Amino acid sequence: MREREFDLIARIRRRAATRGDVLLGIGDDCALLAPPPGMQLAVTMDTLNAGVHFPDDTAPADIGWKALAVNLSDLAAMGADPAWCTLALSLPQADAAWLEAFCDGLFALAARHGVALVGGDTTRGPLAVSITAHGFVPADAALRRDGARIGDDVWVSGTLGDAAGALAQWRAGATIAPPLRARLDRPTPRVELGRALRGIASSAIDISDGLLADLAHIARASGVGAEIEADALPASDALREAFAIDAMRRLQATGGDDYELCFTAPATQRETLHTLAARLDLPLARIGRIVAGSGVHCPGLDGITPGYQHFA
Repeated sequence: MREREFDLIARIRRRAATRGDVLLGIGDDCALLAPPPGMQLAVTMDTLNAGVHFPDDTAPADIGWKALAVNLSDLAAMGADPAWCTLALSLPQADAAWLEAFCDGLFALAARHGVALVGGDTTRGPLAVSITAHGFVPADAALRRDGARIGDDVWVSGTLGDAAGALAQWRAGATIAPPLRARLDRPTPRVELGRALRGIASSAIDISDGLLADLAHIARASGVGAEIEADALPASDALREAFAIDAMRRLQATGGDDYELCFTAPATQRETLHTLAARLDLPLARIGRIVAGSGVHCPGLDGITPGYQHFA
């Protein structure tokens, strides 16, 4: 069923939840929003393109979920609490059934984190989704990339390489292992972890382009180097079963789309982080340390392309 642009917007508006701090949402030239006093506003935006960020056969509900998830992951990396988002949606045609399924995924994740869709745009063109997400973080409490210090431990949440493993299988024309495909299609933004890391972590970033590439951003911003132990990188059973050890390590170190958090913390915080992992029921793995120098070094993996680059 094909519809006009304003019919699509009306469908989205009917599905969108609201919050008390949304004074005026979808339907006017701008949204009117009221940030709470004493909080800083964290803003991020990501774009997903068909065939680049997700396979062409991805279910629309999964596209909706992932489009929001990658933005919430950025907020998590800053220790921010999600609040609002806007949506820019490019569609080849006005397909009501596709849009309803897309909204199922988008608003299911939005409801989990209390996010209100407050505006956006729809247009005709190749399938692409852009979301801008807004969150709150107490003044001067945001996790940043420039706080790592020599002697800090390097940690990651969850497991690494699953989403990249799914993409590798897809590009090879092989059957994609369902647990790997689930990690690619529906990443889990570590919002609760990011919030809990305020006052514990010295720096943080989410893993979108690959561990080595993203950790390099921390090292560069902090003026330090990092050493990583390949054998310490956490892997899921599904990834171990699908790939030989060398291929698995490369996926873990250089594959993107995991949207786990990589963070640094003083060695004095180890016990606190073990307790936090148990409380959140989320594995946290210590994979290396911050050292003097520059760059990220991982014995056995040095010299490889560190991660995904859009214009390489």
